[in-house]
Amino acid sequence: MAKPIPKTGSRKNGRTGSRKHIRKIPKGVIHVQASFNNTIVTVTDVRGRVISWSSAGTCGFKGTRRGTPFAAQIAAGSAIRTVTDQGMQRAEVMIKGPGLGRDAALRAIRRSGILLNFIRDVTPMPHNGCRSPKKRRV
Repeated sequence: MAKPIPKTGSRKNGRTGSRKHIRKIPKGVIHVQASFNNTIVTVTDVRGRVISWSSAGTCGFKGTRRGTPFAAQIAAGSAIRTVTDQGMQRAEVMIKGPGLGRDAALRAIRRSGILLNFIRDVTPMPHNGCRSPKKRRV
């Protein structure tokens, strides 16, 4: 009886090298979500598959410092550094949220050398939808 041929991803044949597949991406979309507590920067390709992401929390900022503009700038630089190594030259920027890190993240993206096709604000605005929570009394 013939021996079965092992599959090319099985544990038996001992895979060598990195599992992550590095692909060349010439164009992508940069999503910046800026809340009052944190700023999350996600870089995707045109189809929406995530290539790289970073946030102020993963960059080492804790507590209230995550919501600062400087933390957003560091997070944006960290997310973009990995995609420029993969060859991204053009990008579209989608900014969401009311946080302080909006402008700082955009400034860091502009400084990175990626050409920006357009910058769009995609903050969700209600058209008189749900009733908003009552105002805080401090």
